[in-house]
Amino acid sequence: MVHKGSCHCGRISFQVEGELGPVVECNCSHCSRKGYLLWFVPRGSLTLDSPESDLATYTFNKHVIRHHFCPTCGCAPFGFGTSPSGEPTAAVNVRCLEGVELGELQRIPVDGRSR
Repeated sequence: MVHKGSCHCGRISFQVEGELGPVVECNCSHCSRKGYLLWFVPRGSLTLDSPESDLATYTFNKHVIRHHFCPTCGCAPFGFGTSPSGEPTAAVNVRCLEGVELGELQRIPVDGRSR
């Protein structure tokens, strides 16, 4: 299944292919402030519909995840990094996907605050 997503103003738009399953709800300082619900997919499953040059990027802590956001509206729809096995990965904020019923998602709590 292909899911369409975007930032609030629409400057950043993308598609991600896969079956939406459980999402990660991390309590680290960044994720908890942003309210992220993250779905991890192989990087190749996410396709940008807007130019990559439109993305602004934020890194923190170990600087291994590139948190991308829209420089116009500030919305953060996804980030790119590497999985523990070394595979390129996208962390999609499911709150930025069209037609997702958030209450129906299984949430997996992750204690990122203690790492």
